[in-house]
Amino acid sequence: MFTGIVEEVGTVRGVHDAGGDLRLRIEAGEVLDGARIGDSIAVSGCCLTMVSVAPGSFEVELSKETVAKTAPRWSAGATVNLERAVRLGDRLGGHLVSGHVEGTGVVTATRSEPGANVVTVRGPEHMARFLIPKGSVTVDGVSLTVVDLGGPGGTRGDLGASEFTLWLIPHTLQVTTLGELHVGDRVNLEADLIAKHLERLAGFGPRDEQASWTPGPGATPPPEGAR
Repeated sequence: MFTGIVEEVGTVRGVHDAGGDLRLRIEAGEVLDGARIGDSIAVSGCCLTMVSVAPGSFEVELSKETVAKTAPRWSAGATVNLERAVRLGDRLGGHLVSGHVEGTGVVTATRSEPGANVVTVRGPEHMARFLIPKGSVTVDGVSLTVVDLGGPGGTRGDLGASEFTLWLIPHTLQVTTLGELHVGDRVNLEADLIAKHLERLAGFGPRDEQASWTPGPGATPPPEGAR
């Protein structure tokens, strides 16, 4: 589990392609403090496992499926946002992030405003239902706030249902890779975890308490009030 608060920006220094499966060597500093083989780390929003740790770098492996379903961050020289898994008791400064990329978005517009850079992103259609104005979204591993949004319940009619804007302050631009974004770039997206759980629960409809218990052979029904 992560928070979407990037600890540092790393650089991909080596790529080994084994028939579509990739092994990356990523140059880093802060996230190596106490790092061990087997630790989880978010790399531009993608939860990966450290398979090798050395002074100044670590290695991760990506399957063909991961490469196919994520934004193209996996080439030598690419910069990536890094965050170690959150520890129980740490401050939750962003929001709950699983590191499971649900799709990639495309930057459709950028513009400068006083004190911020405004970026418009068009996400995949299946993510539209999880986006709300002033709600949370993870973009390349960064916890951000949806500002304007199109579609039902949105704030702007000129945006599509899965299209939203982000207002990035100078600090975010400086300490993450988001300051490098241009129109046409793809980004890794993850919707709010709580919204996804709520949709799953709602999909089952009202629960029938009496019908929810099905006795097995020789089973004794639970007492009233315990079902």
